[in-house]
Amino acid sequence: MKSNSRRSVARAAIAAFVLTQSAVFGGATALAQAPQKAGREVPKFEVDPAWPKLPAKWVFGQVSSVSIDENGHAWVLQRPSSVRADQKGLVAPPVLEFDESGNYVQGWGGPGEGYDWPEIEHGIYVDPKGFVWLGGNGKTDNHLVKFTKAGKFVMQIGHKSQSNGNLDTQNVKEAADTFVYAKTNELFVADGYGNNRIIVFDADTGAFKRMWGAFGKEPASPVASPKVAEASRIPAKELNDEGPAQFSTVHAARVSNDGLVYVSDRAGKRVQVFTIDGKYVTQKFIDRWCEAPHCGNGQTVASTAFSQDPEQKFLYVASRSPARIWVLDRKTLELLDSFGRPGVAPGEFYVIHHMNVDAKGNLYVTEVQDGKRVQKFVFKGMQTVAGK
Repeated sequence: MKSNSRRSVARAAIAAFVLTQSAVFGGATALAQAPQKAGREVPKFEVDPAWPKLPAKWVFGQVSSVSIDENGHAWVLQRPSSVRADQKGLVAPPVLEFDESGNYVQGWGGPGEGYDWPEIEHGIYVDPKGFVWLGGNGKTDNHLVKFTKAGKFVMQIGHKSQSNGNLDTQNVKEAADTFVYAKTNELFVADGYGNNRIIVFDADTGAFKRMWGAFGKEPASPVASPKVAEASRIPAKELNDEGPAQFSTVHAARVSNDGLVYVSDRAGKRVQVFTIDGKYVTQKFIDRWCEAPHCGNGQTVASTAFSQDPEQKFLYVASRSPARIWVLDRKTLELLDSFGRPGVAPGEFYVIHHMNVDAKGNLYVTEVQDGKRVQKFVFKGMQTVAGK
């Protein structure tokens, strides 16, 4: 849905990125790969290039988020304001529903009476009761909005342009993602562009419950790390520190069946794990060697998702700048396998954003900036990973 010249520019940028990455790091990508156990089985995926089937009358803007409902339907959130000027008359609705085969079901969204529509659409989540939650990362987006699947407004948490920062219990600030944990009926919010925290609300009433920052500390704005001259910089892959004391960009939050909260700290290049009460458990750095200007914007953990089995044995981690999906052992956080590379062809990634998994194990991944698409990776069973 882009012009040939636009796609050519994107391909040229990707090629330059890959060549620069190879020259600067001299195989750092390979070094970042953890040793794989011989004979270990991991999920196998195959991209479906025909999914979804967007009506021909429309085009996508940046596709920021995707959620899967109880019927296996994908709910896609895209940004109409990011469509090129010559395509404004073709822009699709912000919220779109597709069935398992990728057929368009319905679309809705935009400003309306009684609520504040996000300035910049960012996260979408369909909760266990069938309600659709939306958040934004525009400068005025200090709120979350809740709708029925038909697009009827239900509730708003917070108010436009009224955030008082990290300790505010009434408003969020450019929240990136939401997730409802059915066992406690609580809404976990990755409040991570303007603030640096996880904040929890009652999913029915919107009442504040609790909040925390990195390592379970009181949330606060991060302190900038001192800059080191490139010539004397210690490669990030060799660092053994704990990383920033506060979250850098809290970009996603997911709660596992056994009650662990997995937080994607995108600029911090790590996944941190907590109990549902906010007690810190552990963390895992992902592609920490990746640093700007040699690796895109130098950010990695954009989102996580769990495998579909009841034990949720595997954790999928979207690594933004290296343009790949990691497969981890969810319990140990051991890196097992990865797939993907920079590009605009099916199965490649150009600025990964959010992802989710359906009940059959299929993985859905969205892309922003010039990516402007959502891809479906069909679960093809298990494969044996060769040892290294």
